[in-house]
Amino acid sequence: MAGALGLELRCLFVLLLTLAAVVSGGGGERPVPALFVFGDSLIDNGNNNNLASLAKANYFPYGIDFAAGPTGRFCNGYTIVDELADLLGLPLVPPYSEASTIQQVLQGVNYASAAAGILDDSGGNFVGRIPFNEQIGYFESTAAQIAGAIGPAAAGGRLARSILFVGMGSNDYLNNYLMPNYDTRRRYDPQQFADLLVRQYAAQLTRLYKAGGRKFVVAGVGALGCIPSVLAQNLAGQCSQEVDDLVLPFNDNVRAMLDGLNADLAGARFTYLDNFRVFRAILGNPAAFGFSVVDRGCCGIGRNGGQISCLPFMPPCADRDRYVFWDAYHPTAAVNVIIARQAFHGAADVVDPVNVQQLATL
Repeated sequence: MAGALGLELRCLFVLLLTLAAVVSGGGGERPVPALFVFGDSLIDNGNNNNLASLAKANYFPYGIDFAAGPTGRFCNGYTIVDELADLLGLPLVPPYSEASTIQQVLQGVNYASAAAGILDDSGGNFVGRIPFNEQIGYFESTAAQIAGAIGPAAAGGRLARSILFVGMGSNDYLNNYLMPNYDTRRRYDPQQFADLLVRQYAAQLTRLYKAGGRKFVVAGVGALGCIPSVLAQNLAGQCSQEVDDLVLPFNDNVRAMLDGLNADLAGARFTYLDNFRVFRAILGNPAAFGFSVVDRGCCGIGRNGGQISCLPFMPPCADRDRYVFWDAYHPTAAVNVIIARQAFHGAADVVDPVNVQQLATL
């Protein structure tokens, strides 16, 4: 009994020392103390595992190249935010569903959920998912938890130095606007839909700002017209310019919206990551990036490996680092690492007005 009590007291003492270091800013604390992540299956790392959802990846061969195996990442290995955490000197961020201790939460949380969208009803065909509005609510709860642990002033400073990575929008197109069982396309032309999305997006990002966020990396939607599921829809296996043309007004609107938020919100630093440009550069000259297979998923069935996405225990391709796409919808870890490094070190044609490394020091 006494031994158990002594162990509990030692654990409490360690926790108090940790919190004291956080409050004081001592202990060689990093310029960016935490990474908070919002998004969809491109950066989900397990939040859908326990949902009643058709959008899950907690089975082999997902995670085949990840040290912990299948975790819920829709990839063979690292996601973009995994690599960013490494570059920032942070531990890999736990999913919100598994962030059980204050020590974990103080270094960041991933709220991303496969099939989630800016609009609450996007991704409904997959049933369970955590839309962006709900992810924001979880962050607000996290901010309150941190304030309760280290005090409001220290929590405000910590959140202001943290980076919030937001990658939303893909499901508002793939699993809303382009879905025949949604009436969105009949109600809005592409520009009207982009306008609708970005009005909502601006309000959501402002809500994150009001919850304490100050440093934001906002990723645009990538080149959806060349993913295997789209390639498989025509016998020639060609990229769909029509699908890419749908996304471009959204990305343009997001850039303009972020400029406005930088001007209007005191102390805010929003930077835009041009995923579309990076993907197009890779697809335009794959050999320069080390790739040789750009027109099919490494794990999938049918034309272009894109008619049915990666099923449980399906053997994937052996040379995964040579593939741009892992499954019918998602890039390989090799692509994710390239995008993350472009975000961290890249020039203004990819990440603007500052890259993540510069953002960290502001």
